[in-house]
Amino acid sequence: MRNSQNITLTRSPSLPATADETTWSFPGAVVGFVAWLLALAIPFMIYGSNTLFFFLYTWPFFLALMPVSVVVGIALHSLLGGRLLYSSVATLLTVVAMFGVLFMWLLG
Repeated sequence: MRNSQNITLTRSPSLPATADETTWSFPGAVVGFVAWLLALAIPFMIYGSNTLFFFLYTWPFFLALMPVSVVVGIALHSLLGGRLLYSSVATLLTVVAMFGVLFMWLLG
């Protein structure tokens, strides 16, 4: 049986009014998508138009890296405290490394 004599009603502390927080997901997503586009252009700069024949059969692999790149951009932008320059560089390096690993794995 419950002891109902010890129940006290207290007023909950009011939450302080916070200013509108900036969202970090949209700039991170844009940085991730732009990094994916730039990483996609690197094989074209290295191998030229022959890259189209390589992408003819492997495009699903590189397309699958697009949402991963966007999530990496969001995650790094939030982890670096919303600093756009640092998160852009970190995202670009990470996405280019992912593309490089995938490209080298597919080349054999």
